[in-house]
Amino acid sequence: MKMIAIGDNVADCYLDQKKFYPGGNCVNVAVSAKKNGAEHVSYIGIFGSDEIAKHIEYALDQEGVDHLHCRYAKGMSGQPQVSLTKEGERIFVGGPRNTVQHIFKIQLTMEELKFIADFDLCHVSVYSSMESELEKLSDVIKISYDFSNQLDLSYIRKVAPYISYAFFSASDLSALELDEFIDSLQEFNFKVVGLTRGRKPAMFIYNSKIYTQILRPISVIDTMGAGDSLIGGFLVSYLSNHSIEEAISIGTSSAEKTCQIDGGFGYPHSL
Repeated sequence: MKMIAIGDNVADCYLDQKKFYPGGNCVNVAVSAKKNGAEHVSYIGIFGSDEIAKHIEYALDQEGVDHLHCRYAKGMSGQPQVSLTKEGERIFVGGPRNTVQHIFKIQLTMEELKFIADFDLCHVSVYSSMESELEKLSDVIKISYDFSNQLDLSYIRKVAPYISYAFFSASDLSALELDEFIDSLQEFNFKVVGLTRGRKPAMFIYNSKIYTQILRPISVIDTMGAGDSLIGGFLVSYLSNHSIEEAISIGTSSAEKTCQIDGGFGYPHSL
């Protein structure tokens, strides 16, 4: 199984530790895919010209994720600021907006589309600013898309025609709102839908049936990137011909491991 992720890379800046960790949904999913047995994983994104970008590249090298097709721009990397509760829950508390990820966006060339077509799946996130590229991307490869907490149906309708695997963060929804949101998704032709719900078990919708994640008691250090690890583990397993139940279980194990380290996948660096 070969996966490519296109989009965001950031440094998650832990103010209490005075350290940052490589992150960003697409980077985290790419690393998770590699950890969960993907044969080859590639990442395309925009790197800044600072030490943060160099450290993210270093971490990708260590994890065996190819990033030869990335762009480079003069400017600072994305660096959301994070504080943690005593339960290990992440809280984002702001960060600069004049970063290369905000100023620039990726436009794929024909040569890159040929390169991408050799993979089994492309993962993109709502933070990737890739909406304009989804149509031509979907012509050459199936797409997994993390909507995060973007639950607005008008936005979903705009990108849904190009998406095969859709993931949402539904932790802020009440039980009634969750049921209504799930009903609203019936108009879309997603192959699989995943809904994370914070501390509650994630839900997956496949062939009109709902599957619920089985959670095991673990010691949580930090939940940063846990949902991304769930996505990476699930996708690699499912696309390697495991059953939906097995894929959810493997994704869950991947998320558990992430919850037991600091950062999305480690590699602390002083701020």
